[in-house]
Amino acid sequence: MLASGPASAPGPVAARGPTAAGDASATSARGPLEPWPDTVRWQPISTDLIWVELIRLAIVVAIGLAVTAVGWALSGHWLFGLALAIVLVLGGWRATAIVRAVRAWGYAERDDDLLVRHGLLVRRLSIVPYSRMQFVDVSAGPLERAFDLATVQLHTAAAASDARVPGLRPAEASRLRDRLTALGEDRAEGL
Repeated sequence: MLASGPASAPGPVAARGPTAAGDASATSARGPLEPWPDTVRWQPISTDLIWVELIRLAIVVAIGLAVTAVGWALSGHWLFGLALAIVLVLGGWRATAIVRAVRAWGYAERDDDLLVRHGLLVRRLSIVPYSRMQFVDVSAGPLERAFDLATVQLHTAAAASDARVPGLRPAEASRLRDRLTALGEDRAEGL
């Protein structure tokens, strides 16, 4: 994923965007298809998530290699050798993509909403208004716990607008969960 601008140091709440007149010039300088706003301070996720994803990939590649190697050994057909090479090439390609994809994740807390960005070929920017949040989950699978990571999942009434922020340290995940929950309750009371 290609991200514009460097990731900033950790810390909550980014500055609000420029005025309406400034928005037009900022958009034209950035290009109409550039989804990442330049006016927010993006928080990066932990690069330890790369190791978690690479271990998951290694397990899948090992299973694929084992199946094709057994098939090749039993049948001796050259297609199993080709399949073995394809599994290795795709595994290497996916490993490279994982590194870039994890580095592309980011989130930014603003006054009224949370921004979450990710994607390599297809860039995705999710904007979740605090008033629309129904609940916030914090989860950590076995591999994530081994690397001291957690994922914050935001749930809204519309399933398509759910957002998640993986690769957070547990303390940051808890802080973000508590802050989002408090802001969601405050904004919902104002409706």
